[in-house]
Amino acid sequence: MGERLIEGEIREKRQAQADYAAAAASGRTASLVEQSRPNLFNTAVANIGPGESVEIHIGYWQSVDFQDGTFSVSLPLTLMPRFRPGSTDPAFAALDAPAVVRNAEDSAIDLGLAFEPTVAINVELDAGVPLASITSPTHPIEVEPDGPRYRVRLASHVEPADRDFELRWTPRASSTAQPTLFVEESEGEYFAQLLLVPPTLPVHPVPRELILVVDTSGSMFGTSMTQAKAALDRALQRLRPGDRFNVIRFDHRREALFEATVAATPGNIALARDFVGRLRADGGTNLLSALELAFSQPSTPGHLRQIVLLTDAAVGNEQELLAYISERRDEARLFAVGIGSAPNDHFLRRAVELGRGAKVVVRDVDEVATRTDALLAKLDQPALRDLELHWPGIAEAYPSRLPDLYVGEPLRVVARLAALPDEVMARAQARQQPWQERIRLDRGRVGRGDAIARLWARARITELEDQLRAGADEDTIRGQIVEVALRHGLVSRYTSLVAVDRTPVRPQDADLASVAFAHATPADPLGFAGTATGARLALALGLLLAVLALAAMGRAPAPTPRPGHLTRDPH
Repeated sequence: MGERLIEGEIREKRQAQADYAAAAASGRTASLVEQSRPNLFNTAVANIGPGESVEIHIGYWQSVDFQDGTFSVSLPLTLMPRFRPGSTDPAFAALDAPAVVRNAEDSAIDLGLAFEPTVAINVELDAGVPLASITSPTHPIEVEPDGPRYRVRLASHVEPADRDFELRWTPRASSTAQPTLFVEESEGEYFAQLLLVPPTLPVHPVPRELILVVDTSGSMFGTSMTQAKAALDRALQRLRPGDRFNVIRFDHRREALFEATVAATPGNIALARDFVGRLRADGGTNLLSALELAFSQPSTPGHLRQIVLLTDAAVGNEQELLAYISERRDEARLFAVGIGSAPNDHFLRRAVELGRGAKVVVRDVDEVATRTDALLAKLDQPALRDLELHWPGIAEAYPSRLPDLYVGEPLRVVARLAALPDEVMARAQARQQPWQERIRLDRGRVGRGDAIARLWARARITELEDQLRAGADEDTIRGQIVEVALRHGLVSRYTSLVAVDRTPVRPQDADLASVAFAHATPADPLGFAGTATGARLALALGLLLAVLALAAMGRAPAPTPRPGHLTRDPH
């Protein structure tokens, strides 16, 4: 900021709020990043003087995804409005209002401007292997080789921030991938990341019971509904003789096509395709009721139950839903097809982790066939079930409940170790016989850093939050989350990132005003009417990117600045 550098620190949430409020009230520049939900963050900045500009840099760590032979990483840039059944919380019922400035008397000044944020994205990619392609399904990009690395940028340099950005890169064809173990040393401890690719032996399909659950709420109106119906139709066409299936649709109500799963006969499939063709998007998003109906369907002996959820996951009761999935998962596997330009990726990812399944995201109508077929192909080919990993010595590994391994999808596990391991033993049940693999560590590849440690810490916090949903003592869990988050520098529900300049820039008798900048409306022509208020929802209290406290002339006592509003976490 000018000639000054202001560096943030992770502190316990109440302490961070107090530091921010005190700095803002005393005229010093300050910023605060708080977690509202695991993938929704508030950003606030106070005391920006007239004519000043401030750059804010927030860094984070994120695992790269690998599915079907392709690596990918997603950068969330906007979000879907959330629906919480029965809630009147303005954070979940946005208002159609322009951006405003508020003065000390809290009277609004209409700016008459629509603050549509834009984004420029530049990527430096070091894949570590020769690549066959680098693509983005969401944005036109330019790719420039730079030695062994690649530089990627938006083709138009600047784009509206109205959809998530995804980058994919595919290695050149090579021999079968092997299990890999990476270890880093961080502050005297060892942290490991294990990547296990399933065997490439032929996998025979197993009889299955497929329950398709589709979101028909108002937030799915338009392109999202078109994508969901196309994905459903693909799933129905892939059913095999011997399979059983059902279709459940939900908005604020729920409806099953059949009372229970039925045989995948041509007649039943035709009835289902006709039912899907008549689906329309309207109403609220009561996902819990639909999951209750899906999990309560009578099971068929000898069939693997697979529940496939198609939704944008614009829900506000994520914790309640995840707790239900954790309690009722039993032997069923839960899969998800994320729909739309900005689906609730955190909820979908955690739901399939708890449900021992997998997910894909469909961002474009042209991708429905390829992305849906990729997921359905996994459902057809479970390579390994009932996985176990045996770490030498003392190890704390996550996820603690391992998913099944499907063709084309590796297993990633992070662990904190008491000592360097020589090997890790993996055991599982293949289609017809037991399977095991010794995964050896190349000690020459042990590095120093905190990337894996941070990923482990985030996984540890997620596990602790699961315990909280299961009824664990909140004070105990809070202390454990704070300890992990402070040690590894993470924002969580109990810790925040605060940055305070020591130099006052505003006289204490000068007033503060604030301005709220909205997220870009997601690119889909969504009909938000059914999701909340009955009018097309804009992005306001619960959906604002940031609240900036601006210096203004006046002599009234400065009010305590309120933190800003909700944005998406890149995690």
